[in-house]
Amino acid sequence: MVKLLSFYQGRDTKKPSGGYRARPFKVKRKALGGGPPTNTVLSNTDTRRVIRVFGGNTKVKAVSVQYANLYVPKEGKVMKVRILRVLETPSNRELAKRSIIVKGAIIETEKGRAIVTSRPGQDGVVNAVLLEK
Repeated sequence: MVKLLSFYQGRDTKKPSGGYRARPFKVKRKALGGGPPTNTVLSNTDTRRVIRVFGGNTKVKAVSVQYANLYVPKEGKVMKVRILRVLETPSNRELAKRSIIVKGAIIETEKGRAIVTSRPGQDGVVNAVLLEK
């Protein structure tokens, strides 16, 4: 079994305001813990990981993907298409070089260029909208 690390995502280093003389002591809460980024990669297989999250709920994370659900605005249809490659990622150029798919990434599919509208590392699926030519 793989033990995942915990990443604190609270804001206890924020500068106090409103007359505080010192930063008030705050306990790090379990609800403010996160995990490492999933870094969903383009691969020849679809791999998903189901993890337990706060409150006993589950989250499906896409570790590697091969297909995307592509919405074609002109036809009003959704189809499953193969992802050929990751063209660019506006948030971080390095992600496109490593073929990591995130929200906002521009991918090349069998039908043409598309922009990713879902968060594969959080949702477990790649949803995309075809870009007009």
